[in-house]
Amino acid sequence: MALNSYFLNGNRSEQGLVQDLINELIRMGGQDVIYLPRKFITDKTIIKELLVSKFDSGFSIEAYILTYDGFGGQGDILSKFGVRSTDEITFVISKERYEQSITSFISNNSNIKLTTRPQEGDLIYLPIDNGLFEIKYVDVKKPFYQLNNLYTYQLKCELFEYEDEIIDTGIDTVDQSVKDFGYIQTLYMVSQNASNAALTVGLSTSSGKSVQYVDILNGGYGFKSIPKVQIGSAPDGGKTATAVAVLKTLGNQSTIDKILIIDPGYGYTEAPNVKVISNSGSGFIGTCGINTGVLGRIGITSTGSEYSSPPVITISESPHGEDAEAISVLSTSGIVTSIRYLNAGSGYIEPVTISAENSVEITTGTYSFNEMVTGEITNTQAYVKEWDSSSRILKVSIVDGSFAVGETVIGIGASYKIYEIETDDLYNAFASNKEIEE
Repeated sequence: MALNSYFLNGNRSEQGLVQDLINELIRMGGQDVIYLPRKFITDKTIIKELLVSKFDSGFSIEAYILTYDGFGGQGDILSKFGVRSTDEITFVISKERYEQSITSFISNNSNIKLTTRPQEGDLIYLPIDNGLFEIKYVDVKKPFYQLNNLYTYQLKCELFEYEDEIIDTGIDTVDQSVKDFGYIQTLYMVSQNASNAALTVGLSTSSGKSVQYVDILNGGYGFKSIPKVQIGSAPDGGKTATAVAVLKTLGNQSTIDKILIIDPGYGYTEAPNVKVISNSGSGFIGTCGINTGVLGRIGITSTGSEYSSPPVITISESPHGEDAEAISVLSTSGIVTSIRYLNAGSGYIEPVTISAENSVEITTGTYSFNEMVTGEITNTQAYVKEWDSSSRILKVSIVDGSFAVGETVIGIGASYKIYEIETDDLYNAFASNKEIEE
């Protein structure tokens, strides 16, 4: 039998009245929240796996908190990965208000998969708790067809666990709430206090000859550690030269690649013998070359600071012989600890000039939160999480590639040179392993 035709059982005006009453109730007892629709930037076409998503817009809407007696879920639980928060919450929003405040603005965006209703995976920012919640399930039929219509959405949400999504809504409170979440690389940039090394050098002596270079005839094999280099003693009244070895690995074996002169000594009348002393390895054969007008040991009057790579050493040309060549050695803290000769030159007369030519390239500018920056050499790209101009520390995430020490990171309004990189720093407000251990 058909329904009674004298009773309308929900006409448009009655349905409109119910919707208005629901809207007013949510406005009276609810909270203003910010709705963040998820944009799909990259996903796999076969299994639809989401690779990169972005939240770059936020819409204010009123929502009623159905879980009035506190967060649901298991709360903060201790797992083998640390303390993890499992807070859950259920929001109720008006279907009409969603269509007016959100659908009308996102309906033409091809990166949003579902625009007609809330979508699982979208986020809701709750200002009173400064928390981001991810929609896990949308119940579109509660209450169930009152007067033959649906008026609300029930959004069952869990506390959002950040996985390097791009959150750049332009709303500071939302964006800053996740600035310390995810896997972050910390880049230490050259600061205003950085400086170049200052060096001094003169002739080794005017008495006799000095060791100019060491030629390697056979680098030997099987060295497990750097051997000690021993150069034959200078005659009485002279000074014995000193040098160090540099190893090179060939397959499973190590051979001596270079002999670098630390101090050329003086007073030699004939080329001294050179040998290496080691508990492992054998077969090294080398000869020394001696000459006059050889440069002496290089002095370091200032070590410089914040070098990302060993500075290039430039020495003035020899007027009557062979030009000297030298390389610098850095400590792990980025200062010059020593200068060693590949060739101490010959035929020099004083004065001799020497400099560390690798500029530290101090630059200025400010990186902005969530802007994309690019490595000048590697073309690595990442998003800025935090920039401290006083300490020159740049934190980035969603790194596409690998930054290199010594390259300049270029942003919209800043560029600085990297001298140290710390990778895979996990910043997570819910992981407290170190605190628990202590």
